Amino acid sequence: MIPKRHLDCHRGCDGRCCLRLEHLTVKLEEDLILDDVSFHLHCGELIALIGPNGAGKSSLFKSILGLMPYQGKITFESAERGRQKPRIGYVPQNPGFDPGDPVSVLDLFLTATTRRPAFLPVSKSQRNKVLDSLKRVNGEELIDRRVGTLSGGEVQRVLLAMALEPLPNLLILDEPMSGVDMEGEQQLLNLLDQIREEFDLSILISTHDFQTLNRVDKVILLQKRILAAGNAQVVLHSPAFTQLFGTGKGGAQA
Repeated sequence: MIPKRHLDCHRGCDGRCCLRLEHLTVKLEEDLILDDVSFHLHCGELIALIGPNGAGKSSLFKSILGLMPYQGKITFESAERGRQKPRIGYVPQNPGFDPGDPVSVLDLFLTATTRRPAFLPVSKSQRNKVLDSLKRVNGEELIDRRVGTLSGGEVQRVLLAMALEPLPNLLILDEPMSGVDMEGEQQLLNLLDQIREEFDLSILISTHDFQTLNRVDKVILLQKRILAAGNAQVVLHSPAFTQLFGTGKGGAQA
């Protein structure tokens, strides 16, 4: 849950990671993708976006990342430095590496974070830096593994470590539970709790796995606009949720 130092965040956050979306609207030609979406992501808070395919979750992420034009306001506030542009870490959906892919986690990490060609030799300092990053996600033992041999949960840990380098203010994860078994889901959620508490990050995820929603601070049901928002109990038993997914879905995966 939200770290105690941020429980009164609505009065003005004292941390370094408060994001506000105000009347966010996205149109692609004549198609309305997002309609007047507003919410506040507090420091240290974990919010889950849920909704059917095509609800606008990815478009919302792209708008925050600056990859899609929008109307409305997206602002980041810090008591230390006022309004500023946040550093954002992004974890895409599981890319599904080819089992025969010979690239190691070490090579993937350095190529993605330093633009270093994979064929160049790795220095001791570079290897140690990658190890330090993997330690943040309890993944040091993965450094020499081939990416094609990793499980879904292991891939998510590697992608998460890459998103945390350099350390961001805001962390966005697109369907992080996809391709991850139940044990891996709980490990990932434990890890996210650990990360946001240690580094005071705001975290925004999208998911179709409703069984994990009791682990987040707030759930937002999105279908172009916000249909319901609150804790998991409130949203999963709302009329809007029932209309979209039917009854009996509150404890199951959509």
